[in-house]
Amino acid sequence: MSTVVRCTWANPANPRYIAYHDGEWGVPCHDERRLFEMLNLEGAQAGLSWETILNKRDTYRAAFDDWDPVKIAAYGPDKVAELLANPGIVRNRLKVAAAITNAQAYLRLREQGQTLDGYLWAWVDGKPVCNHIGTPADRMAKTELSDRVSKDLAKRGFKFVGSTIVYAYLQGIGIVNDHDAACFRHAECASLG
Repeated sequence: MSTVVRCTWANPANPRYIAYHDGEWGVPCHDERRLFEMLNLEGAQAGLSWETILNKRDTYRAAFDDWDPVKIAAYGPDKVAELLANPGIVRNRLKVAAAITNAQAYLRLREQGQTLDGYLWAWVDGKPVCNHIGTPADRMAKTELSDRVSKDLAKRGFKFVGSTIVYAYLQGIGIVNDHDAACFRHAECASLG
């Protein structure tokens, strides 16, 4: 009987985490709604574990109108109060405000004729960055790429987009593939080269 080898961080006791690791993390994403969702979820994760956010993901989708940026950009005080009273999300006033600000910044990006997909993938010429993570010590919290993307997103008005958050975001949406070298998902990088 063979055992599937996964990244050391993937919690085998949490089916959501395993499904996320196996089917999403490091997989190149070009879906505009999911790219927007993940940007906001990574920001919500700041100071918390990703597992905490992942476990609240369905509630976030319901609370934030399935991450519809047009609706979120128009949220007013009543909706903010509703969100801050929702125990199914991280009830942090700055993070809730950031989602609204990010929706507004996203809509400005669209008004300029850009998509989040085109904007993000242009940083890597459309090809994922494949790193070799031999041990947990090889893991990076941020890189020169995340520094540049972070600064540009902030200049465009996005919030909760520091370099460490952006690096986690780039990993989550597959622009960076940081699966452990021993992980069954790492082979995908080798096939891209």
